[in-house]
Amino acid sequence: MTIYLDFEKPLAELEGKAEELRALARSGEGVDLNAEAEALDAKARTMRAQLYKDLSPWRKTQVARHPQRPHGADYVDALFTEFTPLAGDRNFAEDHAVIGGLARFDDRPVMVIGHEKGHDTKTRLERNFGMARPEGYRKAIRLMEMADRFGLPVITLVDTPGAYPGKGAEQRGQSEAIARATETCLGLGVPLVSVIVGEGGSGGAVAFATANRVAMLEHSIYSVISPEGCASILWKDAEKMREAAEALRLTAQDLKKLGVIDRIVSEPLGGAHRDAEGTIAAVGEALRAMLGELEGTDRAGLRADRRDKFLEMGARGLAG
Repeated sequence: MTIYLDFEKPLAELEGKAEELRALARSGEGVDLNAEAEALDAKARTMRAQLYKDLSPWRKTQVARHPQRPHGADYVDALFTEFTPLAGDRNFAEDHAVIGGLARFDDRPVMVIGHEKGHDTKTRLERNFGMARPEGYRKAIRLMEMADRFGLPVITLVDTPGAYPGKGAEQRGQSEAIARATETCLGLGVPLVSVIVGEGGSGGAVAFATANRVAMLEHSIYSVISPEGCASILWKDAEKMREAAEALRLTAQDLKKLGVIDRIVSEPLGGAHRDAEGTIAAVGEALRAMLGELEGTDRAGLRADRRDKFLEMGARGLAG
């Protein structure tokens, strides 16, 4: 069953009525209502196209957080073969908000690392809603360093509201773990490509996405803070999240113009949750293209490419 967002309520009514007509037709009461249902379907498609034609940043934020949107594990299951999960940071614990391990992508050995939010109440609690603790970032560091030793490209899938801000996480060095993960990204001598598939929240996302190439799904978001957090700080009112979303310039379209990301991956009309299989296939194509762009670049060149990318980002911001 499709979960509708607040701004999709008129669409929900149309599609609901169409389904009711089809249910009546299936009941065998001798009434052919298929033509009426198809007419409502056509009207719903037109409405959906209008709703998604020019989404505001806040509406894009809602779509990026949609509970039925494909998450990290969905991409790993569909795009990679021979996935061998690797667990633990060899220091404190396993963090279930971060998945990672050795795999094959198009029969090429790679290291894949990503956030996982979970898909129901039980798994969301187990995965801590995709908010990693220090041990999650230290696990990612361990896997990236392993990939570097064996010459394996690193693929990261970002989908987190941000690093977990709890007391225990802070006591175990959350900031230091994020900083070291970001430093590790910069120092890798192998290709590092990243896709923001949902939310890219603050340093918790940057620690995975300091990459040679960064792509974003069309309705994903990537920002230094959540709109609600920004509104609470600037206006002392979390309800001003719509204004904050506008100010943060967190959409894929804005970030492509600013040079923060390199490419936008199109989503099906109505968002990734409307066609998870098609979305995952499109992400796979983006990964192939980004890895292809880095083919044949030596270790020093990959490091220089990555560092120059982020240095130019700052220079562009000052110039603008």
